[in-house]
Amino acid sequence: MSLKGQKTTTTSLDWDVFKSLISKLERDKNYKYCLLISTGVFTGLRISDLLQLRFSQFEGNEYLIIVEQKTKKTRKIKINPDLRSIISRIKIQMGVTDNNQYIFVNRYGTKPIDKSWVNVNLKMIFKQYGVECEGNISSHLFRKTLGNRVLKLNNFSNESVVLLMELFGHSSISITKNYLGIREREVMSVYDSLRI
Repeated sequence: MSLKGQKTTTTSLDWDVFKSLISKLERDKNYKYCLLISTGVFTGLRISDLLQLRFSQFEGNEYLIIVEQKTKKTRKIKINPDLRSIISRIKIQMGVTDNNQYIFVNRYGTKPIDKSWVNVNLKMIFKQYGVECEGNISSHLFRKTLGNRVLKLNNFSNESVVLLMELFGHSSISITKNYLGIREREVMSVYDSLRI
């Protein structure tokens, strides 16, 4: 959490960088963070909700239904086939037999890992794999990677911004634009439009 008045920014990952990173994490048997980054990007969930997920929620279900901790709203998320494949494959590689186990369990096997620990480890992982990002490296980049991927695939249309506003649970389009850095890009493009 940032201090009042402090400006913090987290960027997103380029889609190819994201795919490469999760592939390398799986190859190197860093299953927990491969799953965390994959699930975070494919669902757009906040870290507090991600860490509460259990393997059973993905078994035989087309949708993931959760009550968001921050908003207390129920969210229905379609489980992407690529995410389902990653979770199934890694669950087998991890030797998980208890479907009710937290996906992101701590080393004692008693509760989910801590979100501050996630951010510390993300910084180490990005350094280890040479992943460069502008701004802070934190779990917010999962949601922002999803958002920027959706924008890019839809040519930065207003409709995609509206859909992302609903997906992220934002109360206005301007919040979504600020969150994804769209507003700043729009303002900066005004300067580029000035020609003699």
